[in-house]
Amino acid sequence: MPLTGETGRHYTTRTLRTFVSEIWEAEMDFSGFQPFDREDHVYRSDAFVEMVKDAVQFFYKTPVAQLPPPLPFDGCGVYAIYCTAREGIYSIYGTELNRFKINVPIYVGSAISAGARQARSFGAADAGRQLYNRLVQHSRSIFCVRNLALGDFCCRFMILDGQTQTMATAIESMLISLDSPLWNGIVDGFGNHNPGKNRMDGDRPAWDVLHPGRPWADGMPIRGMTVAGIRKRVTDYLYGKVNRRDHV
Repeated sequence: MPLTGETGRHYTTRTLRTFVSEIWEAEMDFSGFQPFDREDHVYRSDAFVEMVKDAVQFFYKTPVAQLPPPLPFDGCGVYAIYCTAREGIYSIYGTELNRFKINVPIYVGSAISAGARQARSFGAADAGRQLYNRLVQHSRSIFCVRNLALGDFCCRFMILDGQTQTMATAIESMLISLDSPLWNGIVDGFGNHNPGKNRMDGDRPAWDVLHPGRPWADGMPIRGMTVAGIRKRVTDYLYGKVNRRDHV
């Protein structure tokens, strides 16, 4: 029984289950395969976890730099952006969270070379200035909006040379898990790129609703969210962050 589907269709859990049921009803022969046992597919490695933890500890010890960094540099890696504003919606970062020590990021990301993603090359020449360029792009996003000041932001980053680039996503994920940065979740969309003129009917990212000014985003429709609603989520998040820190 042939199975057909629509190109670009987004399958829900229900439709996927239906699809699997249709495969079984087609009486396909699976006799050559052993019964499924999830445990046969689970990878566990304490050594890998410890390696990522070690990289995260190194990351936290790297110097804080201005945004963007003053000099271009080669390499890929992981980075965090910090807010130190003492006024406005993010004032808690400057007056509380990052007042004495800059260690609560507002955004975490990674930048790796196309060669690493496609398993072609891990060399420094292939890496180019991926990490530096990404920080410059983020600087431009902050600079062009109407209610943020680039001087209220700084960054921290670690460079991953050679095959250590393959660890970038794991390190980024652990940092996000540990710090729950505001712009990685509550106010999503900061790291988005211009989707192109043929996809401008998509929803405007929450970050751009709260911080208008990026030319490519200002033309996108706002659906299902309001500035007031986003601001409330931000306030709840930040005060929760302060209260958790005070009880540690």
